[in-house]
Amino acid sequence: MTQTETKSYLAHHLALAGRLDPIFSDDATTLIRQVGRGTRRAVNNLAVQALGAASAGNAVVGESAARAAVTEVTAE
Repeated sequence: MTQTETKSYLAHHLALAGRLDPIFSDDATTLIRQVGRGTRRAVNNLAVQALGAASAGNAVVGESAARAAVTEVTAE
């Protein structure tokens, strides 16, 4: 997936869960796409981990949460 496709893909899945406003920062989306090599499964895994790393108190999943997700997923 391209950067634009990844952003749309994440937004679509968040909308299915009832979240309509953007939650992933551009930096986080870029990192998730790069590390996941644009594959849907890897993007999903990284996005889920990033959501957990960001915690419910943050309005946006930032790059630091995405980096924590990368560390968690790539360590497996």
